[in-house]
Amino acid sequence: MFKRILIANRGEIAVRIIRACQELDIETVAVYSEADAKALHVRLADHAICVGPADAMESYLNKAALLAAARESGADAIHPGYGFLSEDADFAEQVTKAGITWIGPMPETIRLVGDKDIARASIAPSGIPMAKGSDPLTSNEEAMKAAEEVGYPVILKPVAGGGGKGMCVARNEEDLRNILNLLVDITKTKYYFEHYIERSRHIEVQIVADNYGEVLHLGERECSLQRRNQKLLEESPSIALTQDMRERVGQLAVKAAKSVHYSNIGTVEFLLDLSNNEFYFMEINPRIQVEHGITEAVTGIDLVRTQIRIAAGEALEFTQKDVSFTGHAIECRINAEDPDNNFLPSPGDITFLHEPSGPRVRFDSGVTAGLAIEPYYDSMIAKIIAHGRTRGDAIKIMERALKEFRIDGVKTTVSLHKKILKDTYFRTGNIDTQFIKNRMDVYEALPKDTSDMNEEELANTISEGMYFA
Repeated sequence: MFKRILIANRGEIAVRIIRACQELDIETVAVYSEADAKALHVRLADHAICVGPADAMESYLNKAALLAAARESGADAIHPGYGFLSEDADFAEQVTKAGITWIGPMPETIRLVGDKDIARASIAPSGIPMAKGSDPLTSNEEAMKAAEEVGYPVILKPVAGGGGKGMCVARNEEDLRNILNLLVDITKTKYYFEHYIERSRHIEVQIVADNYGEVLHLGERECSLQRRNQKLLEESPSIALTQDMRERVGQLAVKAAKSVHYSNIGTVEFLLDLSNNEFYFMEINPRIQVEHGITEAVTGIDLVRTQIRIAAGEALEFTQKDVSFTGHAIECRINAEDPDNNFLPSPGDITFLHEPSGPRVRFDSGVTAGLAIEPYYDSMIAKIIAHGRTRGDAIKIMERALKEFRIDGVKTTVSLHKKILKDTYFRTGNIDTQFIKNRMDVYEALPKDTSDMNEEELANTISEGMYFA
């Protein structure tokens, strides 16, 4: 087992990793920017090293500074968390070449699954269903032809994209011409098409694989509650799946992982077409997910500790038959944003904070009272997880937790989550990826001021506001 792990991240995921390391008797090294000198993850770690100024490009994304910190601290492993450099194959390779263990998939695996076009080509021979797609596009003329071949509506996706960013939907040729005209040069970002599934649910499967060929799945998560392709609320299990469907998507996920020789933990994402109840492969995320906590709640398996044990060379201690599921878990992502003002970020000093607690409630956060929400980084500040005997039970526990959560000094998305939980369609499980658009369209409204947007941002904004139905 490792003696000391450097955490190449910040916020709640850095705190989560520190807690797992403490339980494994492993020392931790926090890295921080000058803006994060008093951050919670810095205070909780055994050691802390400043890696640069507030700008993430000069600190949390500064590969040379992170490697220097690892050498200086004597860390024998690096955990990247999620975001930042967690899916950077070049950084993972630099870490391993420096004689330091990378806690995640092999660099070549990250490189393979990080390119959606290559990933689709690698997984296709296994027979896993995929939405009809195109090759990477090289010109506007080629794009128009490819869209006809794929069939409208089409979704334009960055080959190396992630997190739902940079995607546009075109329902017809006119839509596509408008998007392409705004993008100006489609070759600046490598794009491809997929046929757009009108009514779908976003289902992802947690996979875990050791270094000796054992690959298991830990059930699915429902991630359909999204605003502009950004997840808001997740559940496990999905109320949409029968037991046969659950077993089928789990087997598809394991097959996808094996087809790319996956190791460590990851997530295989699918769209469930509600017109025919078929699953279509989307992508593999080679890292810990934000929503990993709901899988931990229903399985009792600590995913971060599992990551560390696998990276240390240990074989899995359980088999697929040992994995069981108990109850229902819901996660609400709490962002420092104003949902009533186009989700404007809300940086500032936290003057008061009361964390929700009590039976069946978990609060993962990287902030405390007296700290500041900095404007330089992602706005997610906490996650609330409720675990109940049933879905209805979990909803009531989450409602109680949201009422108990108190924070002064910044605005948050708590009010939006309260409205979602009260919605009749949500409570009965009648949801899909267009739930926010169709049931709470006020939160999909276009920003009033688009004058400062570049062409790509404007194209994405127009697509989000006009072309998603």
